[in-house]
Amino acid sequence: MPGSTNDATDITPRTDPDDRHGEANSILGTSGVSRDRLDSADSERASRAWWDADAADYHRTHGDFLGVDSAAGEFVWCPEGLHEGDVRLLGDVAGRDVLEVGCGSAPCARWLAGQGARAVGLDLSMGMLTRGVEAMAKGGPRVPLVQAGAESLPFADESFDIVCSAFGAVPFVADSALVMREVARVLRPGGLWVFAVNHPIRWIFPDDPGPKGLTATMPYFDRTPYVEVDDDGTPTYVEHHRTIGDRVRELVAAGLEVRDIVEPDWPEWLDREWGQWSPLRGQIFPGTAIFVSRKPD
Repeated sequence: MPGSTNDATDITPRTDPDDRHGEANSILGTSGVSRDRLDSADSERASRAWWDADAADYHRTHGDFLGVDSAAGEFVWCPEGLHEGDVRLLGDVAGRDVLEVGCGSAPCARWLAGQGARAVGLDLSMGMLTRGVEAMAKGGPRVPLVQAGAESLPFADESFDIVCSAFGAVPFVADSALVMREVARVLRPGGLWVFAVNHPIRWIFPDDPGPKGLTATMPYFDRTPYVEVDDDGTPTYVEHHRTIGDRVRELVAAGLEVRDIVEPDWPEWLDREWGQWSPLRGQIFPGTAIFVSRKPD
């Protein structure tokens, strides 16, 4: 998340004390931060380049927590460690056709397959998908992987019983309302669409897991995207903000029913930091919002 003001020269980049994204920043030449409107094509281009470049560092940092190399995969919804096996937001998946949007290296889709689902993983980044192929080569459930963007799902109408996304795609697309319509299109009547995103309240705070991240500095209602750029001003990373109300309205406009909004507590057992997520911040305000919706019969 961005830093301090609406002035592009005043915005601090994502906090990176351990240079967690050093390889991606070096490959892409990231040198500054901006606040600019991006259309779908530019946003998709930046996200594809970023996640391809960051795939190795991302998995070194988070792969164990996400169970990427677990033989059965794992379905962790968020940095708070909420596991689908415990919360069952998707219900009984056995025998169901399930699409994971923004699957990354697909540990969630693999876990779903292990529960009896006919799971498919979709992601924009070939770097992330390749990491998933490598994980599946070690054994365990195998799932088909598709490279595509979330704003144009390459599937027929009413192809799936469940669509899910654990921090994949939704925060990084320019037109998230279109994603909702696309998901509604590929869902069968009675199907579920459940997705996790960074909690919209986090937009107002600096991207810092420590005390600096406790002071509100950004307007909640400013939806101008956070963009990192190279020396030529070409976007190398983008993140889009929507309010809670925006998300609800997008779902309803797509013809979906909102069933729940889950705001996970920070668990007492978890002392791990993940970017801006930390025990300090997690005890004060939510870091994740999980939207549970359903397509009417």
